Amino acid sequence: MSQKRSIFEEVGEAGPIDTPKATGMIDQGAKGARRGIRVWLIVLFVMVCVMIIVGGLTRLTDSGLSITEWRPVTGAIPPMSEVDWQAEFDKYKQIDQWAIDNQWMTLADFKYIYWWEWGHRQIGRVIGLVWAVGFLGFLVTKQIPTGWTGRLVLIGALGGLQGAVGWWMVASGVTSGQGMTSVASYRLATHLGLAFIILGFIAWYVLLLGRSERDLMQARRGKEDKLFSMSTGLLHMVFVQILLGAMVAGIDAGRFYTDWPLMGGQVFPPRIQTFGAWYLDPGPIQFLHRVWGYLFMIFAIVVWRRGQGSANGQTRFAFNAVMAAVVLQLVVGIATVLYAAPVEIAIVHQGLAILVWVLILRARYLSHYPIVTSIREG
Repeated sequence: MSQKRSIFEEVGEAGPIDTPKATGMIDQGAKGARRGIRVWLIVLFVMVCVMIIVGGLTRLTDSGLSITEWRPVTGAIPPMSEVDWQAEFDKYKQIDQWAIDNQWMTLADFKYIYWWEWGHRQIGRVIGLVWAVGFLGFLVTKQIPTGWTGRLVLIGALGGLQGAVGWWMVASGVTSGQGMTSVASYRLATHLGLAFIILGFIAWYVLLLGRSERDLMQARRGKEDKLFSMSTGLLHMVFVQILLGAMVAGIDAGRFYTDWPLMGGQVFPPRIQTFGAWYLDPGPIQFLHRVWGYLFMIFAIVVWRRGQGSANGQTRFAFNAVMAAVVLQLVVGIATVLYAAPVEIAIVHQGLAILVWVLILRARYLSHYPIVTSIREG
């Protein structure tokens, strides 16, 4: 039965045909691959956060040199007998940390620091396994959206590099006769900095995968260039502060000056020169960490004020969250100094660094891909 034709339809014109809208491959994967990959990356994100926290506790408990060898595969198996434990303890007794600082240790004391380091390395192995299984699974089933293979490979490559950097760090403290009782602080900073870079890439990819490619392309038209640039600068500033914090932790500089806002009753602390080079001197390192923190706080306020001028509610809220986290981090940082960096407060300080890092990334993302709301929704 023929359908009625519009009076505006020309003779011979084909009638309306319902055809599915063409979408790009990355949008086609939105129902499966994008969602699945995002969940997988969220799991990796949580695991990397745990890795950073456990790594911080490993450093704060002086456990990082308890395992004196790098065995990526066989090292996953801990000592299974008292003979094995004694053999590991004997290896530890060959390094300077034991000879200078820890000759008082019994086997039971050694087991305590050994489990911290073993747990830290084990989490790293599990992260590598989760990445490999997930990536190969998506690759074999051809569910990786167009343009994402390289991004996912990057995460795995950085993870592998992190393992090598971890041993490079530990090796600096596994010495005999050189007087080294801890790892080199600049290597510790490199190790922690790379962990935050990995976390940053994962967080950024999780944010991107939370919306369709078409939505991102449309949102990019409303990019707030100045706000994006300023939040990028803020991200760089907090990264430098994280590196300085690692160097402070590497030589326990946070326990040398426990007054605030002065240091040793002075604006510029006297150099202690206990360790030699300036970057191993508790005075300059803690001073730099403090001053950079003040500069970071000032710039965070400037960026926050700029964020309040955004036309997008979620962007404004994101920068409010950044400001709140930065203020909280400043307060905890001061408490860490005043109480001589006890483990309980110091690890909260490191955990808040993760929060600040991620919140700045999210605010930066929303200034690049704003979520526009209508007047009614606003």
